[in-house]
Amino acid sequence: MFRSFFPHPRMFVLSAIAWAVVCILFWNFVAFDWSEPFGLAEVTGWEASIFWLYEFVATCYLSFALFWLWYAPHPWARWSIAGSTAIVFVTWFQVQLDVMINEWFGSFYDMVQKALAEPDAVTTGAYYGQLFTFLKIAMVFITTAVLASFFTSHYVFRWRTALNDHYVALWPKIRHIEGASQRIQEDAMQFAKIMETLGTRLIDAAMTLVAFLPILWGLSSFITELPLVGHVPQPLVFVAILWSVLGTTLLALAGYRLPGLEFRNQRVEAAFRKELVLGEDDSDRARPPTLSQLFANVRRNYFRLYLNYLYFNIVRYGYLQAGVILPYIALGPTIVASGFTLGVMQQIIRAFGRVESSFQFLVQSWTTIVDLMSIYKRLKAFEAAIEGDRLAAIEFETEVVAQP
Repeated sequence: MFRSFFPHPRMFVLSAIAWAVVCILFWNFVAFDWSEPFGLAEVTGWEASIFWLYEFVATCYLSFALFWLWYAPHPWARWSIAGSTAIVFVTWFQVQLDVMINEWFGSFYDMVQKALAEPDAVTTGAYYGQLFTFLKIAMVFITTAVLASFFTSHYVFRWRTALNDHYVALWPKIRHIEGASQRIQEDAMQFAKIMETLGTRLIDAAMTLVAFLPILWGLSSFITELPLVGHVPQPLVFVAILWSVLGTTLLALAGYRLPGLEFRNQRVEAAFRKELVLGEDDSDRARPPTLSQLFANVRRNYFRLYLNYLYFNIVRYGYLQAGVILPYIALGPTIVASGFTLGVMQQIIRAFGRVESSFQFLVQSWTTIVDLMSIYKRLKAFEAAIEGDRLAAIEFETEVVAQP
């Protein structure tokens, strides 16, 4: 699943994490204080410190990609190495734009509060100038997002092509597995798509956490106490972590059966579809009694899924809706005491939401993770057959139709 597209997958991922840690530490303890070394900031009109940050990060990503392209040549290296690096860099850049927008919210709402408190305290030009600043940031964000989406679509299809070529070349070893054609045709595409989506979300969550946690840490100085709890050091960070851990635990307990049910669902659907296809060319196949039994298996498994998703969604949506008002509850005593301005409150709410959503990666992505685990189980059977290993026990389960 990974070796067909990535060179030395485990080493590649671990080296990427290690290199990211090295670059972050080097920036914070060494390179942060350097002035912009290439003199390009003056040419472009950018602030030197910001431009140097972009130069430094781009250099880190480029050096990592060039090393792997040299160290481990691979048929798909341009997409798996260079493509992955480009996607991660763009994700980082979008997080930086989000930080800019968060800062803009603070200054804009402070201006609104000032304008509403006293007539003519803010000029029309200053007001619309702030809106134009947001428009410039938003246009860059939209352009980046559109181009990234286009590139990612091609990236996912290349991964699917690598999987397809790998499994088709080994078709004699895997053709006997239930639903083998569906696993190659559909599961390979879904696996690549979900892995890219989840991977990007995870990287975005990590980068957002790195960018916004210090902001939330600083903004916590405005908060004097929490309801019922009282004084807590760095209360906003404390609430975000505690709430996210609670949600992750609840969702994991409520949805632990879903991956197995999704896997079985694909098996019974594949069996039903296969019988219908065989019936197109053979009049002795796809007889009504056989189709009724196979569809009964489909029906029963879907009803199991519906029941499990019922209580899973109760927990999920209840938790997410409660999270909407959580920051306002935490800010209650400080708001009543007029402890900050409207602009600071907006910055706190947005920063808290970003940090909270980063900690809630598993909560937000649980249904996608369930789909991925189900697909992984199906493709893992291919890997076992190719390596000559025994298939998992779930591959040998049979459905028994209940008698009316």
